[in-house]
Amino acid sequence: MVLKAQQAHKMEASWEGPFTVQERLGTVNYLIAFPNSSLKPRVYHVNSLKPFYSRDLQVCQFTVQGDDAEWPDGVYYEGKKDGGVEEVNLSTTLERLQRQQIKELCTSFAPLFSATPGRTERAYHSIDTGNAHPIRTPPYRVSPHAQAAIEREIQNMLQMGIIRPSTSAWASPVVLVPKPDGEIRFCVDYRKLNAVTRPDNYPMPRTDELLEKLGRAQFISTIDLTKGYWQVPLDEPAKERSAFVTHAGVYEFNVLPFGLRNAPATFQRLVDGLLAGLGEFAVAYLDDVAIFSDSWPEHLLHLEKVFERIRQAGLTVKAKKCQIGQNRVTYLGHQVGRGTINPLQAKVDAIQKWPVPRSKKQVQSFLGLAGYYRRFVPHYSQIAAPLTDLTKKTQPNAVKWTDECQKAFTQLKATLMSDPVLRAPDFDKPFLVTTDASERGIGAVLMQEATDHNFHPVVFLSKKLSERESHWSVSEKECYAIVYALEKLRPYVWGRRFQLQTDHAALKWLHTAKGNNKKLLRWSLALQDFDFEIQHITGASNKVADALSRESFPESSS
Repeated sequence: MVLKAQQAHKMEASWEGPFTVQERLGTVNYLIAFPNSSLKPRVYHVNSLKPFYSRDLQVCQFTVQGDDAEWPDGVYYEGKKDGGVEEVNLSTTLERLQRQQIKELCTSFAPLFSATPGRTERAYHSIDTGNAHPIRTPPYRVSPHAQAAIEREIQNMLQMGIIRPSTSAWASPVVLVPKPDGEIRFCVDYRKLNAVTRPDNYPMPRTDELLEKLGRAQFISTIDLTKGYWQVPLDEPAKERSAFVTHAGVYEFNVLPFGLRNAPATFQRLVDGLLAGLGEFAVAYLDDVAIFSDSWPEHLLHLEKVFERIRQAGLTVKAKKCQIGQNRVTYLGHQVGRGTINPLQAKVDAIQKWPVPRSKKQVQSFLGLAGYYRRFVPHYSQIAAPLTDLTKKTQPNAVKWTDECQKAFTQLKATLMSDPVLRAPDFDKPFLVTTDASERGIGAVLMQEATDHNFHPVVFLSKKLSERESHWSVSEKECYAIVYALEKLRPYVWGRRFQLQTDHAALKWLHTAKGNNKKLLRWSLALQDFDFEIQHITGASNKVADALSRESFPESSS
């Protein structure tokens, strides 16, 4: 395979081939021939070459975003799975009789568990664009493999009745987005449509109230609806506005697609109606449905009632996402059950695992974070004095760490992780997310304004970039910081309007990014689920996220 400049965009390159190595010229150069082409053989450096491996089976490869790589290898498009009742996950703590009882219950509702989405008549999604004129955008250019995947997805969706051919005056382009479970999301870029859609202000449930209900329970089960949005039909005007354009033609959705504004409100309205009257033992936050009970006989009865409601609504459940009969579960960013509610340790891990600084610059980075909250720390200057002394011009770059320094370091970390600095979230107030990226890491903090009119942190986040990620452009790193932060903070901000602050001015165009940089485009579309406003702030005002992005990462020698 040869890395060649594109004809239309000389500054962009892509892998082409396979071609033939005709001759090796020295240690790093190769003469490459182009069979079935009028091009003459050309010399390429080894860095522009890679081996080609033929496959016995033609597949379209996609990759999944992980913690240490943007798109790790090894995930392939294989179409939909069976998703039968046998894939339901039962708690390992259940006794043999309890496991037998729950298997019998699930089997009695076997049609409920399916990889094929159902179709409810309990709700319809509308798209109110007022007097806006139809918006029609041409399709994005995609590779031949992606074209094949798009065609396959279209055929699958046509067979399931998800879409139909369209003659609509509206049209939005398509992008394929990998999902963590190995499947792909057929994603439509609805950003222009969303910009003219009037908001639906249906209220989201209070997360703290949901957690209090679950925390007292002895048995908890969580269930996930199969492609939840696809089980909600669109009304006729909305179908026209949902139209999307591909190289294979124009189609429109019969059901609620991902990425539409107001989709969370419609879905929450549906599940609230679904569980009406069952609030004593069942709750839902968007697609996170939980059933909780104080005893096993009650739990069986409660599960049966919820399953019956789901069946009557014409919905289906994704079996492999179901967790049945657990005594503790992770729900909305918390560990709940058996009378306790604990925030995930990741909430303060970024602070707790902060390593001992080895250089003056690392000390300054930590003090930048701690100093931002100095107004909440009594006698901050005295506590931090041993550390601030290390940053004086007369001190060497390699710091001399003393017992007094360690005491100050430990005390400041403990202060940052406790009241009055770290606060519990108040879901009646808006959230503020700030993000930043450095050469070797990314950081973020979720904050809220308190009654003292100061912003207090709710969650700290940081992540070291992999070697490959560290070579991304500044814009890509800053955008990745936003994507990483919002996925981690999803239980707090999804379904709510919030502000996002970054010191990288270029990211203010994130909602309008085009297809020139495929990575940024994919990330931009992945953020369509969130309702936020990007604000640019100066680097000097972004001290907390900046410090977290540099927290534990080696400094560059350059």
